[in-house]
Amino acid sequence: MAFVPYLFKSFFFRLVEFFRHWYLNSFRIYTHFVISLLEKLDKGIAFKITLRYFFHPLFGDYTVLGHILGIFFRFWRLAFGAVVYFVFIAIAVFFYFVWLAAPAYMIFKILTAQ
Repeated sequence: MAFVPYLFKSFFFRLVEFFRHWYLNSFRIYTHFVISLLEKLDKGIAFKITLRYFFHPLFGDYTVLGHILGIFFRFWRLAFGAVVYFVFIAIAVFFYFVWLAAPAYMIFKILTAQ
């Protein structure tokens, strides 16, 4: 019966290891994945560059109309980019919360199964 303490120790070690892997490691991996997707998305939207050149005229047109149109078009490009980023991040957070809730939901379904 010397293996009984080993079984208890091994059970709790595996339980703690599972939760560490499921919650801590998955957070690091998933945030890296989402940030890399945001960086790829920014290559098309160019939010940071558009924000940097917000008050510069478009295509080097330094007339008053060029300045006004530059601000107008860049404002709408930034607004569109902000909406796209917000939707993308909201979807990513939703899927991560589903991931976090999966073990609790499975345990609940196991305990309430008839």
